[in-house]
Amino acid sequence: MSPEQRLEIAIDIAKAAGQMILAARESDDLQHHFKEGQELVTDTDVAVDKLICERLDAAFPDEDRLSEELAPDRDAVEQGGALWVVDPIDGTVNFAHGLRHVAVSIAFVQDGVTQIGVVHAPFLEETFTAAKGQGALLNGKPIRPSGTDELANSLVATGFPYRRDSRPPLMRRLTAVLSRCRDIRRNGAAALDLCDVACGRLDAYYESVSPWDFAAGWLIAAEAGARTGHLYIRPCGLPEDLYGENLLVTTPDIHDELGNLLRQADAGELSDL
Repeated sequence: MSPEQRLEIAIDIAKAAGQMILAARESDDLQHHFKEGQELVTDTDVAVDKLICERLDAAFPDEDRLSEELAPDRDAVEQGGALWVVDPIDGTVNFAHGLRHVAVSIAFVQDGVTQIGVVHAPFLEETFTAAKGQGALLNGKPIRPSGTDELANSLVATGFPYRRDSRPPLMRRLTAVLSRCRDIRRNGAAALDLCDVACGRLDAYYESVSPWDFAAGWLIAAEAGARTGHLYIRPCGLPEDLYGENLLVTTPDIHDELGNLLRQADAGELSDL
């Protein structure tokens, strides 16, 4: 099957999942619990994951999946072959609180390299798509990054882990960036942050997330012309497209400046803040 055919199927599945999300919000009867006592999960997350997995199984019965709720075995990122990477609801906390910054994220990875990506935001009526080597689209129209060439003029997005005790070290980064950029955004959905860099609404994004949070958006940003990378060298054996620690995705001209700033903040080298 060609990448274009795979992409069309993935778009259809993402939009069907989006309709389920819209219906769940309309019903106003969300049930939720907490994974590991801290990460919010709704019954809709599980139901949407089941729908996506069933549709993928029907279309691609012999291909593996990595999905946040039903198939979260991260060892899959180290294996070769075909792999679908799924986040049924990126922005679950937003969804549970009635906010609109919510997306379905579906990526297809072959031997560690992402080949197609779909990020569908049902409440915003936006669908971002990309196939490797073919550019990126928003609702069928080409997109590209902002072209901002100075960090001082940049709007930067990030996020924070659910574990509160993991947040204090990140405050150094936040203080450093906020003192040198135009402003910071914390929108609560990594996939959409990446797509917003891809289409120029944001100038940069940095965070550490899980593979399902960023796989599709990472490809979309790269295909749009954003610069994608990591702040530090990744461990051997882990493919770049699925390694979610210390991501940095920017419009090209500010990538080095922001990366250096974040590393200096980590090292405690910014005494003037």
